[in-house]
Amino acid sequence: MRIVQASKVANQPWKFVQENTVLNNPLVLVFANRFLLEQDEVIADIRAQFPYEHLVFGSTSGEIIQNQVHDGSIVVTAIEFEKSSFEIVTENILNFDKKAKPLGEALYNKIPKANLKHLFVISEGSMVNGSSLIDGLEKELTNSVSITGGMCGDDARFLKTLASYKENPKEGEVVLIGFYGETLEISFASFGGWIPFGPERKITRSKSNILFEIDDQPALDLYKNYLGDKASELPQASLLYPLNVTPEGKSEPVVRTILNIHDDNNSMLLAGDVPVNSRVQLMMASVDGIAAGAQRAAEIAMEQRNSPPQLALLVSCIGRKLVMNQRVEEEIEQVQEIIGKQTAITGFYSYGEMAPFHGQTACELHNQTMTLTLISE
Repeated sequence: MRIVQASKVANQPWKFVQENTVLNNPLVLVFANRFLLEQDEVIADIRAQFPYEHLVFGSTSGEIIQNQVHDGSIVVTAIEFEKSSFEIVTENILNFDKKAKPLGEALYNKIPKANLKHLFVISEGSMVNGSSLIDGLEKELTNSVSITGGMCGDDARFLKTLASYKENPKEGEVVLIGFYGETLEISFASFGGWIPFGPERKITRSKSNILFEIDDQPALDLYKNYLGDKASELPQASLLYPLNVTPEGKSEPVVRTILNIHDDNNSMLLAGDVPVNSRVQLMMASVDGIAAGAQRAAEIAMEQRNSPPQLALLVSCIGRKLVMNQRVEEEIEQVQEIIGKQTAITGFYSYGEMAPFHGQTACELHNQTMTLTLISE
């Protein structure tokens, strides 16, 4: 595997991490601020600097390269696989009446299956229900194939996100990357570091990822009571106080971020499904707790590896970034300390992270986690 990485802030020259050598048919991951991806001259600059076929774009809530976190920038990672291969397919949620499950099914049907080892998802983040997308992807999936990835971001604006493959970035796009090859070693993990607090309650009315009632009370009213003065800062304030949701019949909870609120019917739109009869609690976090969570994620991802990772794809949540503020790079540094400085690191801050729970194969949508995908060949 040969890797070339570079970053660029608007109107500044490109900064390369490795020597800028010509690669053979690489996978090129471009993570950037949404405003930059909307500018034709920026896209032309990226294409001129990386004149390759397989460019994948995704908008972010912060860009990760090596042990640094950037804002308002472009980070590019070009990966030449020497012993393995990749395939990329896309679909657009606007062609599926905004229904994510049939979109996921269509994506999985399009991807070649022979020798498929792993799937990595870069999804539109403001219209797609991540839980439903995973359900669609996994409908016909075999246990030998794992899924990780993330939902694109738009800083803390939650207005729109962009993604694409080959084409210029656009709204509604979901990109699926398949990795193939016997020599590939791919490991992954997801961990939060947030702490539940307050009484545990029950979700009594919901529909998919829309939460209406908790303990037969309007969910938004109850949530505003908890937030107190911070309620006037919704929905951004909810990134600091997500929900810990344990679906009925499951032992592992998932964290759910509130993407938007609707005062007209006292409901909340969440990043993933919140089934009726799920147990729910509020959560909070400290900077040290989040950094420790990132370290734990890296430890889990490294546990069963036979060889050091050459590439680390990091997807961390916008809520973690807001809590850590000026100390946000500490969680990336914790990861790098565990996986090793020889590993090329890239990724983005997201509206949702995708990975199985530790020791399981079925993928889950997470919020407020650090999710790693470690790759070597």
